Formats: sequence, structure tokens, C-alpha cells
Amino acid sequence: MTPSDPTLAERVPEPALMEDRDQARAYSEGDFAAAHEAIVDDVVRRHPELGRGAGLEVVDLGCGPADVTVRLARRLPEASVLGLDAGPVMLGLARARIDALGLAVRVTVAEARLPDVDEDLSGRFGLVVSNSVLHHLDDPGALWSSVKVLGAPGGAVHVADLCRPGDGATLDDLVARHATGEPDVLVEDFRNSLAAAYRPDEVRDQLVTAGLDALRVDVISDRHLVVWGRLP
Repeated sequence: MTPSDPTLAERVPEPALMEDRDQARAYSEGDFAAAHEAIVDDVVRRHPELGRGAGLEVVDLGCGPADVTVRLARRLPEASVLGLDAGPVMLGLARARIDALGLAVRVTVAEARLPDVDEDLSGRFGLVVSNSVLHHLDDPGALWSSVKVLGAPGGAVHVADLCRPGDGATLDDLVARHATGEPDVLVEDFRNSLAAAYRPDEVRDQLVTAGLDALRVDVISDRHLVVWGRLP
């Protein structure tokens, strides 16, 4: 993906995993506090029935270095939270973060490549969340089938991701507006992620195919969308 690309009618795939150690560490150490806290704010606002999370089990699909994961655990202090990720480097960073914050009693992580998840986890989770995973997947059904398998009947779903801009000029503007001053590796990652993201209409089609069309798709910023609601 280059600044001169005139159209983004088709997404430009990027690697499913962030396996480069320097790239993963740059992402883990990046200042995503405001963005990630906003995701957690949105979860509790759209799902007020979760309360303090008493008896609640939460799964974070593609948890990465577990920043959103631990923020959820803090906001839902009576819930247990499991983060799943396919990247060993990211999982190492996640475990270090969880241990440093003293949350290992309630927060755990495990290696899993969607849609291949442990059968013992089937139907167990009252809240299924995911942040910035969908755009990494050439087969989005891997995420949606995992949501269906892992979520408890009637469970809450909250999937946040980027949405692809309409053309290269808009992409350039978004990168300039939101990534200026970041390390080069994060700027390039943001650019590639925008080009790889799905548009709202594409996500709605995915949900219909997955039998999850009761979930809503809302555009919540100039570059983000959220899929949310409850499972049947």
C-alpha cells in the first residue's frame, strides 16, 4: 500500500500475526491508553447489564499484549478474563503485563489460532470481545465462528476494528491525522491496517453469512466501527 494508490475498492491484506519482536514490542509500548480505555468505556456503556461482572467469564479474542484485556478486568472487578492470541511474542508481553499489575488470579492468556479453540471453552463466555483482529483475517468467518462457539447463549458481543477508507487520499489524511509523531513501525502498521480493514457493508454481509445478523454494526469514528449485541 502506497500513498499514491487512488482507490481502496478492494482490501489489501496484511500478515495475520505480528511476529516480529521489535514490531510487537513497539505496539505493546505504544500510547494506546486513550483509545483502549474508550473501547472499555464503550463495552460497559452498550452492555450495562454486565455490572461489576459478578460470575462473568470474558474472552478477548486476539488479545495481543493484553492492554484491553487488563483494562476490562479492572472495569469488571468481579469477572474472570481469558485472552487468546496466536502469537507467542505477543503472549509473552501479555503475561508480563498481567503479572506486573498483579492480575494473574483473574486474568490469564493462552495460545489459540482462530477458529481452532479448545472445545472445553465452548459456550462458556458471557462476554466475547475483540479489538483490531478482524482486519488481519482473510477469512473473517474465523472470527465470527469463534464468537458463536465461545459465547454463552444470550451472551454479549463487542468487536471493535478499523474500517477501510474510500480511497488512498483519505487513507493518507487519516495516517497524518492520527499517527504523526509515532515510531515509523507503528505508522506503517497503521497504514497497512487501514488498507486491510473491512467496510461496514462488508462486515454486515459477514454477519449474515455467519448467522449473526442480529448483531449491529455502528461506525463510531472516522476510522473505527463496532459490532455489538447479544447472541441468540
